Amino acid sequence: MISREGNPEPTNPLGLDGIEFVEYATARPQALGAVLEAMGFAPVARHRSREVTLYRQGSMNLIVNAHPDALASLELDGDAPVIAAVALRVRDAAAAWKRSCELGAWPRPPQVSAMELNIPAIVGVGGSLLYFVDRYRDFSIYDVDFVALPSVNPRPAALAGMHYFGVVQTIHGDRTEAWLDYYRELFGFTVLPADTHFGILPKGALIESPCRKFYMQLIEPPSGAEDVEWVESLVRVGIGAPDVRAATKALAERGVVFVDRDPVQPSDKGALTQSYLGSVSFELVASHIVPG
Repeated sequence: MISREGNPEPTNPLGLDGIEFVEYATARPQALGAVLEAMGFAPVARHRSREVTLYRQGSMNLIVNAHPDALASLELDGDAPVIAAVALRVRDAAAAWKRSCELGAWPRPPQVSAMELNIPAIVGVGGSLLYFVDRYRDFSIYDVDFVALPSVNPRPAALAGMHYFGVVQTIHGDRTEAWLDYYRELFGFTVLPADTHFGILPKGALIESPCRKFYMQLIEPPSGAEDVEWVESLVRVGIGAPDVRAATKALAERGVVFVDRDPVQPSDKGALTQSYLGSVSFELVASHIVPG
């Protein structure tokens, strides 16, 4: 952990309070659902009017969106799933959206049908969306737009105490400073020292949310990758666990395969799953975050 003695508290202009959900867009929802269930997620609800399913475990909500509208605006690599959106919990969603747009963010025009919530959003990296959600306590967005699956526990426990830790974003070369400014100015993220690392993949720049409940990792193309097509996008979800070894063992028993070769091998610090469906992998990270 980072020692903050003597350091000023970071500002939290939007009242950020963690990640509400991560959304994948895919033309293969059943195949992705099987991967998620192996990871400990359970389907708990379906959208009232769209081909969208809500998966959950513990404090983590994960949405699988197979509606044609979700696929049209993203750069898909064949039928490989992509991280299409991240929803951020905020104090006031409308105020957060307004402030972000005033600072230069691109607004996403409302795309809702009758009887659906209008969740404000801005355009993020690679055509992805960043939603602002302020209904996440006793009354949530899912109470309006989703129908619970019958005979299913709506609040399945987290496997091995797992929770959202952060999201990894790839960026073009020499774009780190521009993206750091984006997250600092719009959301109040703090850039961590270069020698601060979590997990087993210590590449790129690491930034901490002002609520200290999740991180972003920004990764430029490595040297020698000039011939590799490198796009800016959200590429991986980091999942925290109080005991990575226990989480790795529990997931392996469910059929999840982890990368186990140099320089990436499971350890007390973290572990990386193999890539599923051509693009989906999860990184386990030894976590100090208290989920909620």
